[in-house]
Amino acid sequence: MIEVTEVTRLYGRKVGVRDLTFRVEAGEVLGLLGPNGAGKSTTLRMLTGYLAPTAGTIRIAGRDLWQRPEESRALIGSLPDRPPLYREMTVRQYLTFAAALRGVPARLRRDRVEAVLRQLGLQGVAGRLVGNLSRGYQQRVSLAQAIVHDPPVLVLDEPTVGLDPVQIAEVRDLIRELGRNRTVILSSHILPEVEQLCTRVLVMDRGRVIAEDTPQGLAARLQPSRRYRLEAAGDPESVRALVSAIPGVLRVQAEGRLLLVETTPETDVRPALFFRLAEARMPILQLTPVAMSLEDVFLRLITQETAAGEATG
Repeated sequence: MIEVTEVTRLYGRKVGVRDLTFRVEAGEVLGLLGPNGAGKSTTLRMLTGYLAPTAGTIRIAGRDLWQRPEESRALIGSLPDRPPLYREMTVRQYLTFAAALRGVPARLRRDRVEAVLRQLGLQGVAGRLVGNLSRGYQQRVSLAQAIVHDPPVLVLDEPTVGLDPVQIAEVRDLIRELGRNRTVILSSHILPEVEQLCTRVLVMDRGRVIAEDTPQGLAARLQPSRRYRLEAAGDPESVRALVSAIPGVLRVQAEGRLLLVETTPETDVRPALFFRLAEARMPILQLTPVAMSLEDVFLRLITQETAAGEATG
């Protein structure tokens, strides 16, 4: 659905992004991660046609974005980090205006606006001024303008920024629903959000892609050890001493009555744990694998990239 090939964007002598190449398949939800200045916003602006690449090509459903701009942009719905809301319009007026800008034919405009109002739960505020709505409802209106022309591609830049926890949960549910039959690219600083919503992640730093995989795949590649959360019947200190003596166990850390057991990556200590604790009459009550969170992955990747940059610089 989206093909980015060797895309570079320069701002004078400053590099915004360099040699970006990636694909996003139909129906996929791609997360874009990176620290400030990594090139995420530049990438999103090029994908939506607001910025032209200095070099390289971007194709939307096989159409070159800059050779066939009107056709390509008609396939994209965009939610920028600062949505262009007209506060003096009612919600229905604003969405009707957005539908006209997006090329929805006049004969279909009313039905399309009403459908979007229903889909995003905005019927009850359709006659109210946008400027008088809560921040959460304003973000719903922003999402509504992005899909009013029913595009197959959605590009969302920080869709939950500035919202409270309840509003964040509501907008996440909306994005999850919208992504069922669309291709979505999502940029966010909220790592649990990306972990919950995205099927694949691109991690950017200094204008380049430094990692690309599923959240689980990234964690598996970067995790230098296996980790388990263990609860066993018996005195926690006795359990800890027993487990620490098992070959392949690197360290055991207490978490209340639970123990965090870290082992070498090539060692599966579960059989040894079972027999050793059973022999000591301290049966296992809980043994749960602990994966790296996306936050752990992100921090490790950026740390490695910074160290590599300092070494070559």
